[in-house]
Amino acid sequence: MSFLFAPPQQAVIPVQDERYEFFPVRRVYCIARNYRAPGEAQPEAAALGSPLFFMKPADAIVPVADGETFALPFPPMGENLRPELELVACLSKGGSNLTVEEAEAAIWGWCVGFDFARGDLQDAAKRAGAPWETAKVFDRCAPVTHVRPAYRAPMPAPADIYCYVGNEKRQAGNTSQMLRSPAEVIALLSTYWTLEPGDIVFTGTPAGVAPVKRGDRLMGGVNGVGQLKVELV
Repeated sequence: MSFLFAPPQQAVIPVQDERYEFFPVRRVYCIARNYRAPGEAQPEAAALGSPLFFMKPADAIVPVADGETFALPFPPMGENLRPELELVACLSKGGSNLTVEEAEAAIWGWCVGFDFARGDLQDAAKRAGAPWETAKVFDRCAPVTHVRPAYRAPMPAPADIYCYVGNEKRQAGNTSQMLRSPAEVIALLSTYWTLEPGDIVFTGTPAGVAPVKRGDRLMGGVNGVGQLKVELV
């Protein structure tokens, strides 16, 4: 097989504390509105309605080593940049119409990620009922920590999730506040698409999302999984 030009490099995420092991990224799935507000009761499953899923391209993923800070260029075409700190599930198995138990067994490991969005473009898309791609997708818009194998992480036990901008805590929650658990999210995804090894799933973000500006330094994490640092330049 010959190519007209060199094919793009495979997107990968290093495995935490393993020098020569890498998780190959196939697809990046995300879910919107998957956390209830602090103090809000868990609604009945029938009241949740259909989930809102969207995707980011695999080359949006940027792995960031523990202790390092990723310098993210502030994106063009928008000034209202919003970081959403999320727990990310990394799959080593796939399939269609998975049960929740099968979905949980498909999770090889976990990482922490920022789902960045151009908030002004997203708000305009919502008002127009238009797609979110211009808001949710730009170069290097999804930095993540290295993947922590599931057997070394506390999931699915509840864990604190947080995000600081400078010294100000913007987001504070717990994974127990998810409207749908990661396994439930994955099972629902598998009714829309056939999942495959290498797929990763951003599982939603807690309350407190607010715009950031150039020069801001972000630090977010999920206890037992990892901590992620980003500076906007």
